[in-house]
Amino acid sequence: MSLGVIMVMLDGTVVSIANPVIAQDLKASLSDLQWVTSGYLLALAVFLITAGKLGDLFGHKRIFLIGVAGFALSSLAIGLSSSVGMLIGLRVLQGLFGALLQPAALALLRVAFPGERLKTAMGAWGGIIGLSSAAGPIVGGLLVENVSWQSVFFINVPVGVVALAMGLWVLTESKAQTLSKVDWLGVVLLSVAMFSLVWAIIKAPEWGWGDPLTIGFLAAAVVIGAVFVWWQARAAEPLLPLSLFGNASVSIGTGLMMLVAFSMFGAMFFLTFFFQGVHGLTPLESGLRMLPMSAGMIVASPLAAVLIGRLGARVTIAGGMLVTAVAMFMMSRLSLDAAFMDSGFPFLLLAFGLSPVFVGATEIIVGNAPEDLSGVAGGVQQSAMQVGGALGTAILGAIVSARVADVYPDHWAQAKLPALPPEQFEGLEKLATFGGAPTAQQMPGIPEQLVQGIANVSHLSFLDGMHLGFVVSTAVAVLAAVFALFVKAGRKTDDAPIHMG
Repeated sequence: MSLGVIMVMLDGTVVSIANPVIAQDLKASLSDLQWVTSGYLLALAVFLITAGKLGDLFGHKRIFLIGVAGFALSSLAIGLSSSVGMLIGLRVLQGLFGALLQPAALALLRVAFPGERLKTAMGAWGGIIGLSSAAGPIVGGLLVENVSWQSVFFINVPVGVVALAMGLWVLTESKAQTLSKVDWLGVVLLSVAMFSLVWAIIKAPEWGWGDPLTIGFLAAAVVIGAVFVWWQARAAEPLLPLSLFGNASVSIGTGLMMLVAFSMFGAMFFLTFFFQGVHGLTPLESGLRMLPMSAGMIVASPLAAVLIGRLGARVTIAGGMLVTAVAMFMMSRLSLDAAFMDSGFPFLLLAFGLSPVFVGATEIIVGNAPEDLSGVAGGVQQSAMQVGGALGTAILGAIVSARVADVYPDHWAQAKLPALPPEQFEGLEKLATFGGAPTAQQMPGIPEQLVQGIANVSHLSFLDGMHLGFVVSTAVAVLAAVFALFVKAGRKTDDAPIHMG
């Protein structure tokens, strides 16, 4: 199960290292690169709950193995992409197969580790999720620098083959005993509502937040979401039984997963551009800058499971989010000449901050759900994480881009650089949103001192935008810490939903 989910989690973060190279190779814009990440996360988010229901109905082992095979094959196709449009489309397909993997794996864990043993298993599970997410930039850096950006997808093929073979041999089938059909109307309503929400937020920077299209999609998300809730209360076998959220901890755990993913994925999206664009590091060097987070996850996730057992979920998760907030705030203070330890220590803090949330929120959601709904509960947990990541990438991306556009003319004026034709100036401003700057070769006939001045303006502008993004992430982490204080431990039974005492 771990092998399958490692593929999904790696591909959620490994692409960030490859983004600058993909932009050059496929002539991709910042919006295109956001879709390479957000399209994958959106597909996961839209389909995860449905995938969990399919596992409950047809068997989690069967759905898991289909997901492994499809993920490996779509990864192979992505590596053969010849255009950014083709790449984005295949990333969406890859996300759909990834959605089949995760809820099924969590449901199989629930069966394999009953009772209190689940907490320990979730500690290991959290370590796998955290480590594979954090290792993505390092693996991506090694592959992009020494092979190609395509290789970050090709690597999924042998991993998928091994996971498929082991799954056929080791896993025992598990499915619900009381469910008999899929709520297809619920599938359609939920999918359309979630797509409308994330699409509106991703496109809002381009359309404008007050544009009728943006408002229309947001309104559609609210209206269709309300219809979905109405239908779930009346369907004979609903896609997402509302009774699942009768346990307050399940609801709070879902919210926590969204907030922590918003903060993590949204902030990390721009760190790659900071390391490679502003600092001029290679993909491998960028990945090594994130090594403290990878190493910290190995220790932090099992430790988080122990702390949750001793201190309880409320204190441990709230403490983890406060540590995350401190790390994010430290990231907002990074300077142009930040050394390894300037970013290394905040990364280490992030490992010890995020791990309790990943472990605790997962155990709260999946462990408190009735066993017949374990697949749906796994889908809810993973869907919350992916929706939060997609929203974080979109919203923080819009905030950073807007900030860069706002301060770029001021930095240009302060540097006393000469006026340029509007079209050329706009192109340089757009380049700055990547943390990039023109080189002397790209601006022939321009004095080298002027080129250096333009590069300094671009880097300062990007830094201002990134700082604001991390400040917002800090605020979100503090909000999540407050949210975690309302978590309570529910009493579990083997055959009934859990309600708060």
